[in-house]
Amino acid sequence: MRLQIRQCRTNTGNALLITMLTCLLIGVALASYLVLVSSQNYSVMRSLAWNSTIPILEAGAEEALTQLRHNGITNLSANGWVYLSSEHGPAYYKKRFMGDSYYEAYITPTTPPVVYSHGFVPVPLSPAAQVGMILASLANGETTAPNYLRRRVRIETKGGALFAKGMVAKGQIDLNGNNIATDSFDSSDPLYSDPDGQYPASNSAKTKGNGDVATNSGLINSLNVGNADIKGRVSTGPGGSVAIGPNGVVGSKAWVEAGNRGIQPGYSTDDMNVHFNDVVAPTTSMTPVGGRVDGVRYDYVLGTGNYNLSQLKNKNVMVTGNAVLHVTDSLQFTGNTGIIINPGGRLELYVSASSAKIAGNGVLNRTGNALNFWYLGLPQNTSLDLSGNAAFTGVIYAPSADFSLGGGGSDTIDFIGASITKTVKMNGHYNFHYDEALAKNGPINAYIVTSWNEL
Repeated sequence: MRLQIRQCRTNTGNALLITMLTCLLIGVALASYLVLVSSQNYSVMRSLAWNSTIPILEAGAEEALTQLRHNGITNLSANGWVYLSSEHGPAYYKKRFMGDSYYEAYITPTTPPVVYSHGFVPVPLSPAAQVGMILASLANGETTAPNYLRRRVRIETKGGALFAKGMVAKGQIDLNGNNIATDSFDSSDPLYSDPDGQYPASNSAKTKGNGDVATNSGLINSLNVGNADIKGRVSTGPGGSVAIGPNGVVGSKAWVEAGNRGIQPGYSTDDMNVHFNDVVAPTTSMTPVGGRVDGVRYDYVLGTGNYNLSQLKNKNVMVTGNAVLHVTDSLQFTGNTGIIINPGGRLELYVSASSAKIAGNGVLNRTGNALNFWYLGLPQNTSLDLSGNAAFTGVIYAPSADFSLGGGGSDTIDFIGASITKTVKMNGHYNFHYDEALAKNGPINAYIVTSWNEL
């Protein structure tokens, strides 16, 4: 008997179909997994790229703030900054690459200035990123290159006062002697000054307790209070310390006047770290000559203008206008000689001489406003000696000079204004009265950030 066996084509086709469907499902699952992993990786990479724009735009902000520190708002075109019309209005613009990323910084020439910083980084896993970088280098400040992520911030600033404290030094401060004291008043506020804006010597209720003393030095005992009465705060650089004698006191006006000794809690810090720019010589055009004012003969009479002298030694000087005087080689006043600033007058005294000595009658500022007399020591001016019995009203900015204050009169008015020098050494009897109006109406040392907002 012959048997014939036939294969079932239906069963064979079903097995093949099931195999193919299984492979398809596995392929779809693998593809989905790969897509999921790829998407997750892309999201992570994009998040990293998004976050990496922050240090890029921070670098732009730092360059803009550095530009403001060194040039203010009067010379913003320095260092390759370009003035243009931008999306933020008229502004000075700078672009800088950092690898394959870059930033664009803008400074508005307003008072106070506003800084904008844009950070750009390549879109992750984008083959056109390098092309985008080339396009970005060819584009102007208003074009966002393709395949780049961008983040923007708006930074508002305000001016930091140059004379924010009464007595400031870059190095050692030594308040040696007896009857040394500091306090403050406000010549712009009748509640804290005499009606004419003068120091309220006869009314202590109008004085204030902001006669701060500070140094950048971080050395041990970099500020020696001695037995002085400091109505205000004391500050040193990081790691520095304050030495104080058995009769010395630092604190609020109430703390000092209550007869306490030592440093009031919270009135001493070690966070002082301020940069002071060198003084630049002014443009001078003429030599002053003598003359008579109100029937009195003076060796030099300074009206409005810029003047130059190689030596100014034991001469009588009258200032009647807005004057600038540069003394290049020697400055000395002793006895009855000195400078008189009449009401309506103002003097900026630039000193390149290595040493300067102001004694005797010294400087008589009849305007009563410390901003009307400026002593400005250039880097060559390394010594300034202020002594005698006459009151001094003005500001001293000589960051390279060792400043010595000696003597002092029998009254309570010795120094009215503020000082910034390399070091300070105070001897004998001296009262130092800081005018808080200098912080409000005086010059700006640097612009500081008040707000940071992402756009």
